[in-house]
Amino acid sequence: MSAETSVPRPRESGVDISDSALFKGLLSEAEFAFAFFDADGKVCRVNDVFTDVVGVPAERLLGKRPTELMAADLSQLITHAVQAVIETDAPVTEGRVRVRSADGDTRHWSLSFSPVHSAEGELEAVALVGADVTESRQTEEELRRSEERYRSLVEAQSQLVWITSPTGAVIEDAPQWRAITGQGLEEYLAHGWLDAVHPDERRQTDEAWREALRGRTMFEWNYRVRTRASGYRYFEVRAVPIIRHGRVVEWVGANSDVTPQKEAEEMRGRLTDQLGAAALRTARLQGATAQLAEALTVEQVVQVIIDVGRTALAADRSAVALLDLERASLKLVNEEGIPESPGAPGEEIPLSHSSVMTMAVNSRRPVFAESPESLKAQLLEAGGDEEVLTNYLAHSDERAWVGLPLLAAGRALGALRFSFTRPQKISQEDGVFLEALAGQCALAVERATLFEREHKTAETLQRSLLPDRLPVVKGLLLAQRFRSGSRHVQVGGDWYDAFVLQDGRVAAVVGDVMGKGVKAAAGMGRIRNAMRALALTNPPPASVLTGLDRVFEATEEEEQVTTLAYMVVEPGTGEGTLALAGHPPPVLVSPQGTAVLCEGEPGTPLGWATSRRQFRFVVPPGHTAVLYSDGLVENRKRGLDAGLAELCAVVSEAPPEVVTSPHMLLDFLVDRMLSGYEQDDDVTALAIHVPPATKSD
Repeated sequence: MSAETSVPRPRESGVDISDSALFKGLLSEAEFAFAFFDADGKVCRVNDVFTDVVGVPAERLLGKRPTELMAADLSQLITHAVQAVIETDAPVTEGRVRVRSADGDTRHWSLSFSPVHSAEGELEAVALVGADVTESRQTEEELRRSEERYRSLVEAQSQLVWITSPTGAVIEDAPQWRAITGQGLEEYLAHGWLDAVHPDERRQTDEAWREALRGRTMFEWNYRVRTRASGYRYFEVRAVPIIRHGRVVEWVGANSDVTPQKEAEEMRGRLTDQLGAAALRTARLQGATAQLAEALTVEQVVQVIIDVGRTALAADRSAVALLDLERASLKLVNEEGIPESPGAPGEEIPLSHSSVMTMAVNSRRPVFAESPESLKAQLLEAGGDEEVLTNYLAHSDERAWVGLPLLAAGRALGALRFSFTRPQKISQEDGVFLEALAGQCALAVERATLFEREHKTAETLQRSLLPDRLPVVKGLLLAQRFRSGSRHVQVGGDWYDAFVLQDGRVAAVVGDVMGKGVKAAAGMGRIRNAMRALALTNPPPASVLTGLDRVFEATEEEEQVTTLAYMVVEPGTGEGTLALAGHPPPVLVSPQGTAVLCEGEPGTPLGWATSRRQFRFVVPPGHTAVLYSDGLVENRKRGLDAGLAELCAVVSEAPPEVVTSPHMLLDFLVDRMLSGYEQDDDVTALAIHVPPATKSD
């Protein structure tokens, strides 16, 4: 092609090839690369596209072999292909050839080599036709990478992909699905994925799938799939319709194995349930411990155990039995805890008798019988009578039993028995809870037993130290009321006394030794005896209190607090003298029902270094003086000042016949003052009534 011509034309060598205008136009205008090689493999004609590809001008190429001017890899490829055509007289195709241009750009070409024959059929040349396939190559590469990314994503997510027809019929194999389910190809193509779904979920899954097919909506579902090993795994499925031109052409679905997540959720659920149950058991044990801590008597402990058995264990019956070592038996505390049926244990159960309680005590271990069969087997092993057991089980409505030993420092105190009218599964956690509960109950029983023993001793001591009866003196009426604190409180140190002095006057005293139990009662006895001795030798109240201070310092502990009100009164006239040692003031009640509190100096408790004083206190005829302990006017909800004011108000409400009778007056005051309050202390009251003067007097 000359420099002055804009349209390139083929160059010629000595080979005679047809040179028509049509052929020239084809070579010059085509987007393909053309080249002709003679029988010796030399270039005889090229077009501009070819020269651009090889990067060598046409003038230099003509008459040259490719190896002389072209790049090594391209020249070798062309030379071998041309030689192959010459030798075989058959076309040769090189599908992909990568060629780097002068500017560094890499292009992909598809080269075809064909033989060119003369009219006589002889090989005259080899024609090369090259097509630039760079764009299609890039498209194929992008598609390949996209498929690889999709495949990697599916594999990374453990997804099983499947395809169905628009009607939902399986149309393509899903090797991953079959590898999981163990389905054969024919089975999978015939019955599809639905056949591997768990039978319990197959119908609902099929209905949901058909609903999605009808509505052409996304199908999302969860189900279990049978695996090759005959087990089941949890899968989530999502399938979408592929729609073209408004019609569904196929459905593509992906199943994700969510078994690990499902198992983790179930594990979390079980752990949550276990933690919740543990927290509930702990709360119940804490609640039972708190209730048992407030129970002071065995009766109260038994009631707490019954309540805990009903609420915390859902037991139908609860029984408590205490051990009698001398008789080698268990004695039921609450007989209603065991049903009355043939063969059932009685009120006293010998340790040799086979029962859940005796087994628990003898073995020092809990006994759990979750069914009648379990109970019978255990009791027979322990030496029980089969006929008796059979008779008992035939008539009893109980179907599960728990026996727990009550152990304190390894020593058996008794046993607990919980029974159920239905079979009861006792888990390991329940067993731990029951043992802990039994431990708390044992401590409470031991504490209650000691309390009752001490309470009985202290109460006996206290009663023995109080006077059997008050003196009968002309011109004076005496009355007393002593109400021990509630059963929740130990015996205290309240006391009263009244006796006739040598000169005919009457000494009256009400005292309170702070504290509870035997110690307080014993202290009360010492002070009462000392006060009697001092009053009989030197009766003035101030002198008696001074002597008591000395006795107190010698015999009592410094932290012991003791108060009292002591008066000496003349029968008939009511003339008297009063001294207080830190005690509430007496109240003077008139025949009209008015109440006046004594305004004398309150003084300090015994043993305090103070100068004792006494003052005149007159009980006019028809009037009544009331000495009392602080339990009458003071409690946890009512302070002393409020209690004193309420005492005066109560007196004003008393009927006339009550005011003039010291016995009725004390009953009225005690009942009214304690009404609405829980009694938490002993209440002691002593009334000194001077009858009104008569004409005969």
